[in-house]
Amino acid sequence: MTLSQEVPPLPNDPVDPASPRGEPVEDFGHWVAARGGALQRFAYLVTGNAHDAPDLVQDALAHALPRWKQLAAAGTAEAYVRRSIVNGSISRWRKGRRLVAVEDVESVAPREPTEDETARLEDADAAWQLVQSLPPTQRAAVVLRFYEDLAFAQIALILDCPETTARSHVHRALGRLRQQLAEGASRD
Repeated sequence: MTLSQEVPPLPNDPVDPASPRGEPVEDFGHWVAARGGALQRFAYLVTGNAHDAPDLVQDALAHALPRWKQLAAAGTAEAYVRRSIVNGSISRWRKGRRLVAVEDVESVAPREPTEDETARLEDADAAWQLVQSLPPTQRAAVVLRFYEDLAFAQIALILDCPETTARSHVHRALGRLRQQLAEGASRD
């Protein structure tokens, strides 16, 4: 039994829609063109940094290209690339802990928000700050579960861990987020 038979396929795995049997897409360029935006969004959510996301996606795709035919045939290309993004993010996070951080300078002038939009943006910013405080693996598990809406089996495949460990990552992350929300509410 192959890995693709054990775990349900990820959404948007490289399958040719014109094929009656759903055969794998053989053209790497077409798959990247179709999935590139989603992979960039995923990388941004995992890293929390708009500057690192394209680099992580590019590195993951560069690693996938030599193996493309095998990945497409097995139906594991999406999981492979996402796992490469998560691994790259964790590596950068570890390296970043040894470096002195320099503030990012935004050259874009902020636009004037409306009153309703301001409250919504404040909530979104607060939620994003909480998610960014999670360790990289827990953050990736939360993003995969609640943003990408993947099953635990698919998360386990991407994170290269048993399904119970994927569940544990999500459970611990949610517990930590609840604790931080409670601490924030008690301070107010």
